Amino acid sequence: MGKRRKTRVVKLGKVKIGGNAPISIQSMTETDTSDWRETIRQIHRLEKAGCEIIRLAVPDWQSVKTLAKIKKYIDIALVADIHFLTELALEAINQGVDGLRINPGTIPSHKNLKKIFQAAKTAKIPVRIGINAGSLPRRTAGPLCGDMVRAALDTLRICKDLEFHDLIFSLKAFDVGETIAAYQLLAKKCSYPFHLGITEAGPIRSGTIRSALGIGCLLHEGIGDTIRVSLTANPVEEVKVAREILSALNLRKFGPTIISCPTCGRCQVNLIKIVGKLEDSLKKIFPANKAGPDIKVAVMGCVVNGPGEARQADIGLALDKKEGWLFKKGKKIKKVPEKKCLEALIKEIKKFKA
Repeated sequence: MGKRRKTRVVKLGKVKIGGNAPISIQSMTETDTSDWRETIRQIHRLEKAGCEIIRLAVPDWQSVKTLAKIKKYIDIALVADIHFLTELALEAINQGVDGLRINPGTIPSHKNLKKIFQAAKTAKIPVRIGINAGSLPRRTAGPLCGDMVRAALDTLRICKDLEFHDLIFSLKAFDVGETIAAYQLLAKKCSYPFHLGITEAGPIRSGTIRSALGIGCLLHEGIGDTIRVSLTANPVEEVKVAREILSALNLRKFGPTIISCPTCGRCQVNLIKIVGKLEDSLKKIFPANKAGPDIKVAVMGCVVNGPGEARQADIGLALDKKEGWLFKKGKKIKKVPEKKCLEALIKEIKKFKA
């Protein structure tokens, strides 16, 4: 794991971004923002799943006028996503949002960008400059990553002229390699915090893989301060995947981590079903939006190798056809009948809760 890149610290509502602050999880609603009741309901579901920053599409005046009301009923940072109309960005600021996301490719006028940045500076809220490969202000014959970084630096110069520095940058493309290269290049040229993501990543399976590769590689290098996993799916799934990425890299812990074997011919139980039940139980015991114990829980389908292979687990279960062994740090502690194995394991896990 590379040393984390040093950046400025930006405050987005209650969330600190950059510096040594924890890497935060962002998602985006899929509701019509003008339907503020349904939007609030979806944000509450995302909050419960562990989302810390929520971004809303603000395409029109009906939507922008609901932002103050929505903000009143949620507890996480609210970011307005603005394209094309400068006036919508200015009104979103008046509505009291915690931050803006703008794309220089859809607001190419430097005069209009200056209006937005000056208003944000006065309101003391940050702006994410979101560079998207599909809507660059201009393309050259050179590499895509170079054009993305050029667009970011052109916009940064406008901000520096205004002495506005509450900025976050993102450089997203569908191509994983181009995205990684763009962030690496910009990281050498500025010290502002980065929001990471692979745009239009696709449905759950392929989108999760693309996102884990792109976001994971950058985080492993020490690059990145907030993340969003973009999936063609319920946004709650985005939050779940984001949490798994951060947990897998040991960057954040959200409660127990399950270690389980892929099964083989020695497995004499329905391990997939058992692990599924364990996962459901842990979600009820340790809610996603609350801190849980940082422990590893193993479920292995073989009593021969199970405890040894999962010796790094704090607590675990090695199963046979009629019985299983509970073990801690690779050492067997108790034999349990197969039908009561999961119950016994959960009982032991709950002891860590205190």
